[in-house]
Amino acid sequence: MNTSKPPVQPRNPLHGLTLERVVTQLADHYGWHELGTLVPIRCFTHEPSVGSSLKFLRRTPWARDKVESLYLFMLREQKRSAHGPS
Repeated sequence: MNTSKPPVQPRNPLHGLTLERVVTQLADHYGWHELGTLVPIRCFTHEPSVGSSLKFLRRTPWARDKVESLYLFMLREQKRSAHGPS
């Protein structure tokens, strides 16, 4: 029986985050309309909700990859704006 812990990923900003938290933060930051423009998938453009989005993203790896990439982009942009102009 393998009782070892999963590897720690200190440099992975997605490590430890749930997909629900990622979708919620993106929707809060961009709004559903803009989110549907940036990642044009039906669960963001037609009667969007966190629940319907999670159901779709959990079974659609390419869409989940796009959402995770957008989340990482959002984090970079927030970090840049927090540091101000250089």
